[in-house]
Amino acid sequence: MAMLNFEKKYRVKGGTLVGGDLFDFWIGPFYVGFFGVTTMFFTLMGTSLIMYGASQGPTWNPWLISINPPSVELGLAMAPLNEGGLWQFVTVCAIGAFVSWALREAEICRKLGMGYHVPIAFSFAILAYVSLVVIRPVLMGAWGHGFPYGIFTHLNWVSYVGYSYGNFHYNPAHMIAITFFFTVTLALALHGGLILSAVNPQAGLKVRTPDHENTFFRDTIGYSIGTLGVHRLGLILALNAGFWSAVCIVISGTYWTDSWITWWEQLSAPPENYYQAADYFVGGGS
Repeated sequence: MAMLNFEKKYRVKGGTLVGGDLFDFWIGPFYVGFFGVTTMFFTLMGTSLIMYGASQGPTWNPWLISINPPSVELGLAMAPLNEGGLWQFVTVCAIGAFVSWALREAEICRKLGMGYHVPIAFSFAILAYVSLVVIRPVLMGAWGHGFPYGIFTHLNWVSYVGYSYGNFHYNPAHMIAITFFFTVTLALALHGGLILSAVNPQAGLKVRTPDHENTFFRDTIGYSIGTLGVHRLGLILALNAGFWSAVCIVISGTYWTDSWITWWEQLSAPPENYYQAADYFVGGGS
C-alpha cells in the first residue's frame, strides 16, 4: 500500500486519551493531539527558563552554560529562583515534556491499532532520567544530589559521583547495565550488518531474502532468531540496559555509601559460622 494511502487510512478521529476531538488533527505529517500540545508547552517553557538562567549567568558560551540544582543544605524545599529554583522548574518541564511525548506515542499506537512497544520503551528512558533528578535526590533527602543542566558541569557531576564510591565500575548494577549496553550493540550490529549484506549483493546478483539471512546465522552460530525475533531481542536488551542504569545510580548513596570495592570484599568474606552468615545477609552485608 502506498504511504499516502496508508496515511489516509489511519488519519481518522478517535484513539485519543484526553481531549477528545479538540486537538485530534495533523499539521503536515505531524499528529498534534492533546499531548502534542502539552509537549510543545513544556518544551518551550523549559527552554525559555534555560535561556533566562543563561542570561543571569556569566557567559553565553553553550559549553559553559549551567542550570545548577539547589544546595544540598536546602534539602527538599523549594529554592529561590536563582539559587536552584530554576533547576526545579526546568526539571518539572522536562518530565512534563517527556511524559507527554510518550502519551502522544500511545495515542498514535491506538490509531494504528498496534502494540504499545514504542511508548513503553521510551518510558524506560524516562525512568532513567527521573531516577537521576527525582527518585535518588528524594531518597537522599536533597534536590542538590540531582545533576546540573550543563555540558561540562554534567560531565563533572558524573566524574564526582563515580569517584565518590571508589571505582563506580565495581557497582554490580552498573556491571549489569554495561553488559546489556554492549550486548544490544553487538546484537543490532550483527542484525544491521546482515541486512546491508542481504540488500547489497555483488553486481549481477539478486537481493537476498530472509531465508538467506536465517541460513547465514544457522551456518555461523548454529541458530537464527529470525527477523522478528532479533527486534524483540534488541528491545529486551535495550530496556534492561536502561533499567539497570537507573538501578545502579539509585542504590549509590542510598543502599550503599562506601566504596563499591568494599561491597565486593564484604560479600566475599566468609563468616566464621552459620549464625554469623545469617546475620551478615539479613543485615545487608554490613
